[in-house]
Amino acid sequence: MKYRSNLRGLDLNAAKDKIVGFLKERSPKAGYVLGLSGGIDSAATFLLANEAIGDRLTVMVLPDVEATPQEDIDDAVDIATYHGINHKLINITPIIKLYSQYLPYDKLALGNLKARVRMALLYYEANVRGQLVLGTGDKSELLLGYFTKYGDGAADLLPIVDVYKSELRELATILGVPNKIVQKKSSPRLWLGQDAEAELGIEYTQADKILVEIIEKGTPIEEVQDKFGKEPVTRVYERYKNSTHKRALPLYPKLM
Repeated sequence: MKYRSNLRGLDLNAAKDKIVGFLKERSPKAGYVLGLSGGIDSAATFLLANEAIGDRLTVMVLPDVEATPQEDIDDAVDIATYHGINHKLINITPIIKLYSQYLPYDKLALGNLKARVRMALLYYEANVRGQLVLGTGDKSELLLGYFTKYGDGAADLLPIVDVYKSELRELATILGVPNKIVQKKSSPRLWLGQDAEAELGIEYTQADKILVEIIEKGTPIEEVQDKFGKEPVTRVYERYKNSTHKRALPLYPKLM
């Protein structure tokens, strides 16, 4: 039976098979490492990678215990354990506190530091094991720039980056991600109570529809505004434009 996403008619079964095939084809002999957070993106990526390469997958759970709910830690550990994959649990709070001794306090900068520390640990593990790092970002986060540059945005492969967040909730159900994770509010967990949709000022379901019109279909902004309203379309489009630098290689002077 074919399952198609409500957003743009994506064949979810075919998408699953294609991602799994991609991960099999691209995998080094040592496999992959990924960070499992207890959220939907990393859970879906974990299950796709597990199907592709099995026990050649290394899982790291990297909470900041002062900002990460215990429920998230438990959910991450439980899903890895249930599927027979060993995990490494590291509390990054002492690392962050050590950095903070030498840095002025800034809430956003400190949150981004947490994401970058997590990625540094993933790459360290990958270096030791000869593995590649799997990113867990989706298309909504990519286009809205809702990720930390050189933090959770850094990876060797991005298996679900062509799947919008609202599509991912449908795909995750097919993959067997526990419903409590599928329904969980999205959050990078960079500080207590962080809520992705509240921070973005728009729900992913609406943002995804706007992004599909603008990016996928190339619909003029004025027409999209007529369809969805000026304020939400402007909000989404400005985020897309202002985060262009996050999706590009660093600028450099061309000498010849």
